[in-house]
Amino acid sequence: MPEVPAGEAQLFLNLDLDDVDTRDFLGGTAAVYTTRSPGKPGPNEDSAAIVPYDGDAGVLIVADGLGGMPAGADASRAVIETLVACLDKGRAAGVNLRDAILDGIEQANRSLLERAVGSAATLALVEISAGCVRSYHVGDAAILLTGQRGAVKVQTAAHSPVGYALQSGLLDETEAMSDDNRHLVSNIVGSADMRIEIGAQANLAPRDTLLVASDGLFDNLYIDEIVQMIRKGPLRPAAAALRSSAAERMGAVEPGQPCHPDDLTLLLFRPGQTRRDRQS
Repeated sequence: MPEVPAGEAQLFLNLDLDDVDTRDFLGGTAAVYTTRSPGKPGPNEDSAAIVPYDGDAGVLIVADGLGGMPAGADASRAVIETLVACLDKGRAAGVNLRDAILDGIEQANRSLLERAVGSAATLALVEISAGCVRSYHVGDAAILLTGQRGAVKVQTAAHSPVGYALQSGLLDETEAMSDDNRHLVSNIVGSADMRIEIGAQANLAPRDTLLVASDGLFDNLYIDEIVQMIRKGPLRPAAAALRSSAAERMGAVEPGQPCHPDDLTLLLFRPGQTRRDRQS
């Protein structure tokens, strides 16, 4: 399993991976998978990155270019590249990681606005530092942290009318999955009124599993299904299970099951590698 070298970011820009890629990261294991929507003629409009910051801190990032707007693939790539550049600059200057993240998101937003072509992206980013995590997100790319027994410790809510209705209890998850307005997003990178939602700091236990993913995952699998696939066992098979289950849902309409073909990107992280993780 390759290791992410200190200070060297691993970028996955508009790729179509054939299989799950795993890396040693911050003393734990990171797994990534990204691909375009089934049968889609255009490029994958998702991008991702695994970014070390110092000895015990780093960042996981997923950006999803808006498909209904110009240059979605370029937008997600630009967001990732701008963020990574700002993180590199901040690390070199000894800037606090949280400040470097916020500077990077703001700069990414300005970069898309300055293009003046209407391109935009959603963003989910997790800061990992000294046994804790903190979420930052814009739009409907999402973050989930679960314990080995399946307790959900962190779950972000989509910045959308349907996401807010789900969060407030006006819709249940099944109703939200089938809502015709599910893909209307009210907060994006590339907007003059972009808002960064910052989560509370949460402890990251040795057997917890952290997931950062584009809406292509959360629009096709229910939270309980996702948790059961990732909460225990080696990380590579867990990521592969998410990949195959989401692809199956996207590929066939079944009564009572969601089916929303879309680009799919997911990052999984688990601290404290085990021999089983390394051998899988």
